[in-house]
Amino acid sequence: MKDFYIITNEQKDEGLKVTKQMQTYIQKRGGTCGYALNRSQGKDGSENLNPEVIPEKVECVFCVGGDGTLIRAARDLVERKIPVIGVNQGHIGYLCELDSSTVFSAINQLMADKYMMEKRMLLNGYCVTGRNRKKENVFGNDCGAGPADGIRHSPHLALNDIVIHRSGFLQVVNLIISVNGEYLNTYSADGIIIATPTGSTAYSMSAGGPIVDPKAELILITPISPHALNSKSIVLGAEDEIVVEIGSRRMEEDEEAEVSFDGDLSFRLAVGDRIVIRRAGESMRILKLNKLSFLENLRKKMQEYT
Repeated sequence: MKDFYIITNEQKDEGLKVTKQMQTYIQKRGGTCGYALNRSQGKDGSENLNPEVIPEKVECVFCVGGDGTLIRAARDLVERKIPVIGVNQGHIGYLCELDSSTVFSAINQLMADKYMMEKRMLLNGYCVTGRNRKKENVFGNDCGAGPADGIRHSPHLALNDIVIHRSGFLQVVNLIISVNGEYLNTYSADGIIIATPTGSTAYSMSAGGPIVDPKAELILITPISPHALNSKSIVLGAEDEIVVEIGSRRMEEDEEAEVSFDGDLSFRLAVGDRIVIRRAGESMRILKLNKLSFLENLRKKMQEYT
């Protein structure tokens, strides 16, 4: 390959030093390379890249920043099916294989077509709000349904996780979990994390969830600070459908929760609202250059940051 593009978090790459060095290096070796900043504001307030700025001939996108930069780029580019590779300028960087000291040898490998490609599963989630409630929903009616069913909102993708967490008062929320239409459990907790294998080393791990090989195909459910002694993570099949409904703990039924997709997009839910989560039809493509196994790489990361 010889046609590249760089998506940069300028807060991590101060003065675009690494980005411009990479661009010059690629162009001197006969390749093409443009770049864009990962900072455009979408209408929902999140940082969204417009995929149309990337030329059709691009074969690989470098994400210069940290895991967050790579996650946003991968999610925004999933329909373009362009593989990505991360250049870590942040902290741990579980997803970013490269850093500023290894990126130039990596460019040589890529231009010589010496690489491997992995596919990572994504989650797709959509919110249903205003069910059986007369008050107007604050999110609009982009995909309206009957009033008994509520308003179904546009779906969003997540590479790491979809998190439903408490909002407003500092108290636990009741989260009613169903899988494939069958009731599973009600968690009284600060929230709950629905994670992919890729996201198992992110928030889910911090909340006590298991670490999973990112090439696996499954879905993790991990409660956040559950108000119970026996609330553990649950591992489900990749094809299962999960519904999380906000339950009531007070007579006023004024509890609220928020939903976030990879920590970016956010929706507010009230009692009776729910989110439906399943595996996305699309997959993320991530390039790999070294032959380190997942376990070797995990051990290396843990040794570096303990």
